[in-house]
Amino acid sequence: MRKVFVGDFQIGEEEKEAVNRVLNSGRISEGIEVRSFEKKWADYVGTKYSVLVNSGTSALIAGISAARILNNIKEKSKVITTPITYIATSNAVIVNNLEPVYVDIDKTTFGITSENIKAHLESVDDASEYSIILPVHLMGYPCDMDKINKIAKDYGLTVLEDSAQAHGSMYNGKKTGSMSLMSFYSFYIAHNIQAGELGAVNTSNLEVYKLIKKIKANGRVCDCPVCTRSKGVCPHDKDETDPRFTHDLIGYNFKTMEFQAALASTQLKKVDWIVKKRQENVKYLNEGLEMFSDKLQLPLYSEEVSYLAYPLVLKDTSMSISKFRKELEKNGVENRPLFGCIPTQQPAYSHLWEQYKDKIPNADYVGKYGFYIGCHQYLELDDLDYVIKVFGEVLK
Repeated sequence: MRKVFVGDFQIGEEEKEAVNRVLNSGRISEGIEVRSFEKKWADYVGTKYSVLVNSGTSALIAGISAARILNNIKEKSKVITTPITYIATSNAVIVNNLEPVYVDIDKTTFGITSENIKAHLESVDDASEYSIILPVHLMGYPCDMDKINKIAKDYGLTVLEDSAQAHGSMYNGKKTGSMSLMSFYSFYIAHNIQAGELGAVNTSNLEVYKLIKKIKANGRVCDCPVCTRSKGVCPHDKDETDPRFTHDLIGYNFKTMEFQAALASTQLKKVDWIVKKRQENVKYLNEGLEMFSDKLQLPLYSEEVSYLAYPLVLKDTSMSISKFRKELEKNGVENRPLFGCIPTQQPAYSHLWEQYKDKIPNADYVGKYGFYIGCHQYLELDDLDYVIKVFGEVLK
């Protein structure tokens, strides 16, 4: 039986050479490969700086921590974010002793809307309790950043972008991740730029850049782009202390390795092909599944979107979503749920169920009936035709 996977990563000669280059260098901890990819990724996104960390989750935690320090944000301050995304976004807010506040999403593009953000802020007694707006560009679909930034300015809030699933997506001529104080990326194995486990924080703010450098290394004093100690020079040498073991804030060990950065660089060379191929696959699947649009919400197609996957929402609620997905799997079409609505459907956040019950209907619906299949660059036309065939058989 044919198997069509949600994601794939094919190791070619270039990838093998990249790994061997690291091995032959004699250094596997952060070094030239990490610095090189940071520069390339900042240039690609359109920011001045990028700092690599060991995962997208670490990027979120470090970035929110930096925002707290920079803006002197108090504990339990509120962060407006999305109820529909991978749980790491909410977890990072909680880990930073802040409170996630959820507003409803657009049912088609899955992101929080400026209208819902504004309506929520207008409805609360004290908007000063809020500090951050954290939109997520889910499945590659950009949120309306111009309007979100305007609301943030009106209320004195900081905007951070979770662009982990939107490598290369465009919004009004800019790449997602370039329109806020900082943005967060994941290069997890199933994402458009793949490196296994790797993340990044992008920013054009020098102070943020230096803070992230410290936070990712247990809060040590060092924040130089490249260490110059080997040349006998260190701007942080004071009173005979070693800055590598002197810490002026509390941080984490979020450092990464050369291997992931080297692999990420090989994928970035192919980024235009990756984005285009995924767009072509989404378009082809849409055309093939159009006959079932009364039962399935097909993904909105746009050449501005760099698709993480092919998201679908079941319209026919008389069907069992669990049985439907299992039938797809049984016939070789791998799929995943669209994460579930965090405050009403994730057990770890069950304490919020009463607070959000019936308050975020679009998120509840998408969380229950949404799922996704692969549209990745390694799929062939035979794979896509097979997916269309299986959907037809299962829906019948």
